[in-house]
Amino acid sequence: MVMRTGRKLRNDCDQIVRRAIAAVQPDAAVRRALKDIPLPQRRLVLVSVGKAAWSMARAAYDCVGDKLSSGIVITKHGHAQGPIGQLLIREAGHPVPDQDTFSATQEALALTQDLTAEDTVLFLLSGGGSALFEAPLVPQDELQRLTQSLLSCGADIVEMNTIRKRLSTVKGGRFAQHCAPARVCSIVLSDIIGDPLDMIASGPAYPDSSTCADARRIADKYALPLSGEAAGCLDKETPKELHNVHTVITGSVRALCAAAAAACRELGYEPMLLTDSLDCEAREAGDFLAAVARSHQNTGRSLAFLAGGETVVHLTGKGKGGRNQELALSAAEGIAGLAGTAVFSVGSDGTDGPTDAAGGYVDGHTRDALARQGMRIYDVLRRNDSYTALKACDGLIVTGATGTNVNDIAVLLLRR
Repeated sequence: MVMRTGRKLRNDCDQIVRRAIAAVQPDAAVRRALKDIPLPQRRLVLVSVGKAAWSMARAAYDCVGDKLSSGIVITKHGHAQGPIGQLLIREAGHPVPDQDTFSATQEALALTQDLTAEDTVLFLLSGGGSALFEAPLVPQDELQRLTQSLLSCGADIVEMNTIRKRLSTVKGGRFAQHCAPARVCSIVLSDIIGDPLDMIASGPAYPDSSTCADARRIADKYALPLSGEAAGCLDKETPKELHNVHTVITGSVRALCAAAAAACRELGYEPMLLTDSLDCEAREAGDFLAAVARSHQNTGRSLAFLAGGETVVHLTGKGKGGRNQELALSAAEGIAGLAGTAVFSVGSDGTDGPTDAAGGYVDGHTRDALARQGMRIYDVLRRNDSYTALKACDGLIVTGATGTNVNDIAVLLLRR
């Protein structure tokens, strides 16, 4: 009975992940948005950036491919799925920009140079664009070091993007300035809680709400190793008004949570959405879900508790993993020995940190399974080596690149 329940929980996890991600694919949303965008009389240039850039560009090409004069797709390495008409397809580094990032961005800038007021840039934007779309104001190696510092110190996505905007010629509304006087029609797939348009991919085509004082405060908070040149960039204000941009949001973590809840209900669980604004350390989120599991062990009903958002990891070791894997493994200690109990967490884009996994799965048997292999959860987390541990106990969730990117979702399942 125990083994059957364990297999059932893992099968339920896989179905929930598959159905939730399928429901937030950007194709239909992009097509809907394009119906309300008037096409230009002259040139139409497509620029698609982010982890979902290929899927968004393919949907747009199906609708307006015959109207395009040129275009480029810039997505993460391994996320492109083939050619799209005459569009340039480029893959680049994430979460740290690489030389491919810089080269592809220069191509995008060249395609959008010397446009007129009769021209239009169709700008398709999704999460990951902060690393994938970059023309820095500081030396490239310094930008890479600063990006790694921000990723390692536990800064949240808003803090990271506030800094990155000021070190870039394309972020914080500066790409829209570059395209002027052409009109920029921006279709955005949101990967940030609350859908702040100036923060998604660092807002290349949206007025910036952050200030120089904000940037300075963040730099001081995390003692960022800024050169004099980078420090000077923090004191240069970003655009606060843009008059050539029209923006439409096509998706968000709320849709991901709703789809996951519907899948849970179909599988016989009573879904309860705890939050669609999860914003804390991954380990704290895992501990919390484990505490919820312990509090509801005596229920006679099958329950599913869902939390959408984006956690952060403060690196203390040199292991391999990602925030979703760390969240799941952090819950394993607290649910050890609990029957019919599982916790899983996944990134909707199919990648979690610098790994080939989308996230992780644990249940009441995970801690003991790791102990039999000489692994203690505390030690694994201290090394930030969740990937190695979860792989050892068949706890990795691997989806491959999904074509979308609307934050993460963590789920606690209680099967009764």
